[in-house]
Amino acid sequence: MIHDAQLDYYGKRLATCSSDGTIHLFEINGKQQKFVATLKEHSGPVWQVSWAHPKFGSVLASCSYDGTVLIWKETPGSGFSVIKKHDKHQASVNAIAWAPHELGPVLLCGSSDGKISLLTFTEEGVWDAQIIRNAHATGVNAVSWAPVIAAGTFAQPGATQKASLVKQFASGGCDQNIKIWAYSEDKKTYDVVKVLEGHGDWVRDVAYAPNIGLPRTYLASCSQDKNVYIWTQDAPITKAAAGQSAASDWVRTQLSSTPFPDVVWRVSWSMSGNVLAVSCGDNKITLWKENLKGEWERISEINENGQRA
Repeated sequence: MIHDAQLDYYGKRLATCSSDGTIHLFEINGKQQKFVATLKEHSGPVWQVSWAHPKFGSVLASCSYDGTVLIWKETPGSGFSVIKKHDKHQASVNAIAWAPHELGPVLLCGSSDGKISLLTFTEEGVWDAQIIRNAHATGVNAVSWAPVIAAGTFAQPGATQKASLVKQFASGGCDQNIKIWAYSEDKKTYDVVKVLEGHGDWVRDVAYAPNIGLPRTYLASCSQDKNVYIWTQDAPITKAAAGQSAASDWVRTQLSSTPFPDVVWRVSWSMSGNVLAVSCGDNKITLWKENLKGEWERISEINENGQRA
């Protein structure tokens, strides 16, 4: 069974991973694909793969039931080989995500041992691992980085010159919660700044929508409870007199008025951040878009044969 499929930054390479512990690489040219290689170093099912930004080279990360995260790098003439084995987790590593390239080569990992780890390639040329213990007591299923450009940046004159990069991510766990983590410059670590409650079962996936400075942040979540929620947070309100910004509350909206037919496994945004794809256990993918009234409408449905319903 194939668990994940990811295109690289340029859409020219496809990596897939499956239950047999292998990763398959393909070259994509239009509608044609050419098999390139099989990577096999994991000893259990591989759940996710993730391409790094090309500024860091041709680098691919993978996570597995075997409790490890492998980072692969391509060298001319010899193909892909493992340059780092991250084995600090004591259970299945279920989710990985590279940080936005502006934050450097940082890989976020979530595991069934309840921990989140951040793997950073330092200026000294070594991999540094930071472990966040008890992130979700009963296990971490999903992680997603927030956009580095703060919501509402372009709505404030001159803000683009002085705006600092957002260092924030979300995680979803078996405790039914979604946690928002932000970097503390004082502690040099990530702390929980908000817990979003609402799901009635394991959170299976979380996904921040891409944002180019528009005045609202969107976060999608899906769950074993067959529901998908859109969490929104408006840009901070600046009080002119004090010159201080106050964070807005997160608002939850149910994507569909009725639960989905089966467990919802994955949610994924379009590159423009205005269309959400939802992958359900009934082998169908539905596409959703917000209308001018702020309501979410289903605009398309694709079945397991790739045909539109």
